[in-house]
Amino acid sequence: MSDAVTDLFTAIHASNVEGVRLLIEAEPQLLHSRSPSGLSPVLFAAYYHRPYVLDALLAAGPELDVFEAAATGQPLPDGADLHTPNGDGFTPLHLAALFGRSDTVGVLLERGADLHAVSRNPQAAQPLHSALGGRHWDTARLLLEHGADPNAAQPGGWTPLLLVVREGAAETVAELLARGADPHARTDDGEGAADLARENGHEALLRQFPVLLAPV
Repeated sequence: MSDAVTDLFTAIHASNVEGVRLLIEAEPQLLHSRSPSGLSPVLFAAYYHRPYVLDALLAAGPELDVFEAAATGQPLPDGADLHTPNGDGFTPLHLAALFGRSDTVGVLLERGADLHAVSRNPQAAQPLHSALGGRHWDTARLLLEHGADPNAAQPGGWTPLLLVVREGAAETVAELLARGADPHARTDDGEGAADLARENGHEALLRQFPVLLAPV
């Protein structure tokens, strides 16, 4: 990488908004550079949760590809391929779900994005898992309303319900149960919802949802 590219990604990581602005003003082509891991400045800022830097990058007016648009909630390019994953193995729908872009999720689903696509990486996540991983409960609810599988398991046996119980999100637990989530699913290590609730200080869930208790 050139010094300017290194400086840009260093400034993004440091949340140095003014530094990012000055670098882009001096060399607008930096908006199209790539990090060592292959991320654009926009996706790098999104992945590292640098919202003010992300705003500055978007204000510079880069032409966004479908992955950047999905991750940031910007208008999607016309005719974009919605099924081929990016270098990280995620489809545009995964990225929109991961970052809680519910409006974009809705547009992607209307355009035929695959609700059940499995990411091509070790996470083997469906978009529902991505939304839950980002703690975007409303986005997860939208995906469930469109038919996301409440029992789809990631490697290790992690179902959506187990992920949500670990986080203590009662409303989403209720949503998953209402849509047929298995209350007695277990991880490959043998941990069930009750175990995860207790381990993470969410015992109140077991009082609210006694069905999570393993049958005797």
